[in-house]
Amino acid sequence: MQIENHKTDILILGTGGAGLFAALHAKKANPALKVSVAVKGLLGKCGCTRMVQGGYNVALSAGDSVERHFMDTIEGGKWLPRQDLAWRLVEGAIERVRELENEIGCFFDRNPDGTLHQKAFAGQSFDRTVHKADLTGIEIINRLMEQVRALDVEEMEEHRAIELIPAADGSGIAAVLFIDMRRGTYRMVQAKAVLLATGAGPTMYRYHTPSGDKTCDGLAMAMRYGLSLRDMEMVQFHPTGLLGGPETRMTGTVLEEGLRGAGGYLINGNGERFMTNYDSRGERATRDVVSRGIYAEMRAGRTGPMGGIYIQMSHLGPEKVAKTFPGMVNRCKDCGFDLAAGRVEVVPTAHYLMGGVEFNVDGSTASPGLFAAGEDCGGVHGANRLGGNGVANSTVFGGIAGDSMAAYVANVSQWREPDKRVIQSGIERAEYPFSRPAGAIHQLRDALAQTMWDDVGVLRNEAAMRRGLDAIGTHRASLLGMGVADGDRRYNVTWHDWLNLQSLVDLSRVIAVSALARENSRGAHFRQDFPDAGDLHTSRYTRVTADGDGLRLEMVPVTFDIVRPGTSLISGEAGQPPKVEA
Repeated sequence: MQIENHKTDILILGTGGAGLFAALHAKKANPALKVSVAVKGLLGKCGCTRMVQGGYNVALSAGDSVERHFMDTIEGGKWLPRQDLAWRLVEGAIERVRELENEIGCFFDRNPDGTLHQKAFAGQSFDRTVHKADLTGIEIINRLMEQVRALDVEEMEEHRAIELIPAADGSGIAAVLFIDMRRGTYRMVQAKAVLLATGAGPTMYRYHTPSGDKTCDGLAMAMRYGLSLRDMEMVQFHPTGLLGGPETRMTGTVLEEGLRGAGGYLINGNGERFMTNYDSRGERATRDVVSRGIYAEMRAGRTGPMGGIYIQMSHLGPEKVAKTFPGMVNRCKDCGFDLAAGRVEVVPTAHYLMGGVEFNVDGSTASPGLFAAGEDCGGVHGANRLGGNGVANSTVFGGIAGDSMAAYVANVSQWREPDKRVIQSGIERAEYPFSRPAGAIHQLRDALAQTMWDDVGVLRNEAAMRRGLDAIGTHRASLLGMGVADGDRRYNVTWHDWLNLQSLVDLSRVIAVSALARENSRGAHFRQDFPDAGDLHTSRYTRVTADGDGLRLEMVPVTFDIVRPGTSLISGEAGQPPKVEA
């Protein structure tokens, strides 16, 4: 099999907020560097950052503070976040939002006095979410894309990364193997530093918010490469995903948290508000709590005609709703629903993976030369991500990774020699579907989605998860028994559907194994058979590593290096947080 070879100094996988910020920072740190960005789709037109509606958490207002934002993040994450990462997030968000405004050119909504408007998001002690109406992600990505394209950055669109290639001598990352989707050929790109910023996207669930091309490919590659993943049981379900019915493919699309923050009601099929039955904060409880409340109403049969519950905004005034949330009002209108003046049926929808690759404050991983940022990473959010902390995470750590990679490659004179055996195995894995008879790949993906929704979803118990693990094994065997009709590899959508499903099956197993191991309930992970949170002082996180064809799981103690359970930076009961160097 012929492979095209290519070299660059810095290779960035993914062009969401993390990838674009990394490219921008690396190039500005050293304009002489050759920086290449590769993306499965089109630059600036795919990924999850562009889909962000809500906004960007940052402590700017009088009365707010980085300490308060930090404590909200730690407590929202149920004491599982890696605290130096969480501190760097809240501290770096201030610097980054100023950069977005003053250097990148983003226009965010403002108050009459000219200060940035910050709206309410659930689970936070202060209204700190900076936004551009409900189209924040589009604003950030459009401006970032303009900046990156003004620099000499190489673009590799419709390039699917299929394998991280280590150096032959084991000294670190050497290259990445791609499929050029337009030509159907293989391309190996050697790089002195590589950033994993592909996003994750829990699309292995029946209802999900990310686009269907987001299939955890980066995490699957990281596992095969030998990196460990943490907190993978922590799958965040956004409470309010549009339930569009069979006539639309918009089902699962987020109706953002700002609706509830602004005073929106959740109404069951009997016409009753119900969230105060589950939490005193009502609709403004954290995402995990609201999702479980909705799911409980669904299980009890108190639903609308499509099996969900309703969100209602009309009591706030239709004109005000239409002006404040134009993106969602128009999106619902396109699907035949009136968000401003009526009710829209919604369902909890898989939204975000808190878990991912273990990484450090400077973006480095356990493998020299391999960096990670954004949703590919675990440890920042712990058991639950606060709404508005996601795009902050991507942009803060994306910028840090860009700076770190530029500094790193300054001391690397030569490219590492790639391990040819891993290149060959990567090609064999990608070619495998052409050796099997064509099968019903979409039906199999639907079956996996139903398994994960039913057995490893919003509410979990041992019997269901073991049943789910058995089913995942069956789905995996079915996938390996079916293939793709041998033919033109250019834009071979079925081939890529097969590879997508392989990544989803592999990561579904990791999620289920991690969830079985956690015998308590924290944040997004709720065990009906272990409903208590357990002792916070002896908190442990899950760490999963590939072990042959199986998985090795450890429960690792959380390090409380800034604040311990029972104390707070706000009350002064803990010492000042250390300066975290990036």
